Amino acid sequence: MTQDGVNKGRRRFLYVATGTMGSIAAVGVATPFVKSWFPSERAKAIGAPISVDIGTLEPGEMRIAEWRGKPIFIVRRTAEAVARLESDELVGRLADPDSRQSIQPGYAQNTARSISPDLLVIEGVCTHLGCAPQYRPNVEPQPYNENWLGGFFCPCHGSQFDMSGRVYRNMPAPTNLVVPPHVIAGTVVTIGEEAS
Repeated sequence: MTQDGVNKGRRRFLYVATGTMGSIAAVGVATPFVKSWFPSERAKAIGAPISVDIGTLEPGEMRIAEWRGKPIFIVRRTAEAVARLESDELVGRLADPDSRQSIQPGYAQNTARSISPDLLVIEGVCTHLGCAPQYRPNVEPQPYNENWLGGFFCPCHGSQFDMSGRVYRNMPAPTNLVVPPHVIAGTVVTIGEEAS
């Protein structure tokens, strides 16, 4: 103790101890906050590419996979369906037949909207409000379209898409169905990887 009754050594110890404890508490509070900036292992796994074997997929059939929490429709189109994609009867009824306003990789910006004309890979999510369109491949009159040429129909608000996922004119859906990045190697489609 000094003359005025204050122990300077004890005061210094209390300052250092308080500062150290405060620093430890700040690191403890900041660590979870900083960790939240990075994706979790689960989030990384959800965004990772997925592979689907389509070796048994017959012409006219559709298989559904899930990537990034969205359904992915993989359709093996028939030769007739592929030929119909460029017909004047169909193209004149589409809002964006050349897919200029839609989301797809550059290699899928074609009439078939795919790498291989017989194989369609699209997100099964309507571009209007996110409902799941139904696959309706048969060319026959439907209650929603007397001249139905096959494709996808969204039962939520009536949007109609052709066998390439291109939206018809005057529909609630503003754009064509999204084509995710994908690669085809033999009988395996890998979704989430870019084709060269």
